[in-house]
Amino acid sequence: MSRSIAGSDLLKTRDRRNFLKGGSVLAAGTVLGQLAVPHVHAAPHDDTIRLALIGTGGRGSGAVANAIAVGGRSVKLYAMADLFQDRLDRSYTELKKRFGQQIDVPSDRRFIGFDAFKHAIDSLRPGSGDIAMLTAYSYIRPTHLEYAVQRGVHVFMEKPFAPDPGGLHRMLKAGKEADRKNLKIAAGLMCRHSTARQALIDKIRGGELGEIPLIRAYRMGRGGRLRPKPADRDELEWQIRHRVFFHWAGSGRFIELLIHQVDECCWIKDSWPVAAHGLGGRSPNNDSCGQNLDTYAIEYTFADGTKAIVNYRDIPGCFNDFATYVHGTRRAAQFSGNVHAPTVRTFRDQRIGKDYVDWKAPKEARIPWEAEWVVLLDRIRRDEPHNETERAVYADFASIMGRAAVHSGQIVTWDQITSSNFQFCPNVDELDFGKKPPVTAGPEGHYPVPIPGEWSEI
Repeated sequence: MSRSIAGSDLLKTRDRRNFLKGGSVLAAGTVLGQLAVPHVHAAPHDDTIRLALIGTGGRGSGAVANAIAVGGRSVKLYAMADLFQDRLDRSYTELKKRFGQQIDVPSDRRFIGFDAFKHAIDSLRPGSGDIAMLTAYSYIRPTHLEYAVQRGVHVFMEKPFAPDPGGLHRMLKAGKEADRKNLKIAAGLMCRHSTARQALIDKIRGGELGEIPLIRAYRMGRGGRLRPKPADRDELEWQIRHRVFFHWAGSGRFIELLIHQVDECCWIKDSWPVAAHGLGGRSPNNDSCGQNLDTYAIEYTFADGTKAIVNYRDIPGCFNDFATYVHGTRRAAQFSGNVHAPTVRTFRDQRIGKDYVDWKAPKEARIPWEAEWVVLLDRIRRDEPHNETERAVYADFASIMGRAAVHSGQIVTWDQITSSNFQFCPNVDELDFGKKPPVTAGPEGHYPVPIPGEWSEI
């Protein structure tokens, strides 16, 4: 993690991105009794599912731990790929220390560079249960998905899924090809696999909350700042290593963090928004060189005229919240809690607080980061359809629609965003160190910041 964001309380979480610091993921073999182990016939006497990890940061490494926690001895990490040697080495060392023989990645299956993903995916067996884990940054996710589907292997892919509409259209096309090839694709919007949230969805669908005219979602914290690039650092490497500060590389911090809340709002409404209107800005003392705003306040409108309000803030010293609330005509509910905790409950009326709780969701048997792997491995074992590409891409379209509304100062519609082919970096497949990056800094080291009324990203 870069020094510039190390202090962010939003990133000091218990989720899988921080497993190398000592997460709560179960050790291999401890949950095998709760899962019918996937069985494939990829090769004689070898029904182990091989994983190829493309993108070895904390999020990807944590996803490996989740897969092993669920699959036990039936899965093993077989190949690794990254742009950066230091990051791959750190991930390999920690995973090997933790999981021993289930990390079967000798040096000749550890690949570095912009084409490393191809070598890692090529090490998997088409037509087997093997899985390409696409956990690199969002700018290159469409390229990786296309190649994995072309090679005929199953996929686990992390969010965000692409930084712009053009990339998302590539994802949709690859997802349709995966259907044609009967490939399984899981997407890292793990809250959809939360049994606590599923229980509340059942209550909402059953009418217990009444009609839902309003949803409120928040993610607020201390944030982070990007310092000026040192003169001796390659420009493209600097931007990729600090991808959350660049819209083209990592979708920006708003989508990096808020895509979960946006997806929750759409899940609750069981539809995608028809329009987004937003406000945002930077605090006067913000000296960050990055492209992010400090605040994003978005009003999503659905086809029935109801609203979802999604608020984001990265300013220290302020009141913080990390939750999603639902307001029905009969009563209110909390859909999600701090750091995606399953704080799921309904209230007697519209008042939110422990004194007004009238129902709490049962305790989850498994964290959502593992539950999504239960589903993926089970669908592979049973050879049943499982493709989350379209749903994941639409959640990203909704997120980008909100970001574009704030950055441009315009109302952006669903039809506009889903028909757009805008790309921040049209030559994304040709990037290499030493080449010109998609954006460049001004004389004082600051990169372009969206100016409402002037900026466009659709």
